[in-house]
Amino acid sequence: MIQFRLNGEAVSVDAHPMARLLSVLRRDLRLTGTKEGCGEGECGACSVVVDGKVVNSCLIPMSQIDGTEVLTIEGSGHANIQDHFLAEGGTQCGICTPGMIMATRAFLEDAEATGAAIDEDSVRAALAGNLCRCTGYGKIVAAVLAAARTEGDA
Repeated sequence: MIQFRLNGEAVSVDAHPMARLLSVLRRDLRLTGTKEGCGEGECGACSVVVDGKVVNSCLIPMSQIDGTEVLTIEGSGHANIQDHFLAEGGTQCGICTPGMIMATRAFLEDAEATGAAIDEDSVRAALAGNLCRCTGYGKIVAAVLAAARTEGDA
């Protein structure tokens, strides 16, 4: 039995220790917001936050999840970020969007905690592990910058 906190709730899952976190989230826990893109850790579509760090859930075996805190798009609670992605046109096909939002959330929380500057270069660096084949990133970067400007208001 693997026990962890998922979106703030205690969870126990009877999963094989080498089962992928992505598969357990989608199949066993019915949280389908996290998307599978490449299945090889290259695209970031499956990004979730584990113990405060953005990870590719397609690469994480459940044996590494025991005792951790996992946050998915369903539990992200950041309507501000999602609203800005919609308003700025930072979504198109939607495959990368949950991963982009999770990476954005982790980036903004880290910047707030450390006082790091938020500018176009830092946003692009924070999202470098997330690929989008539709938008060309300009609108996504604009969405993250807009969310950063209003984060304190959310």
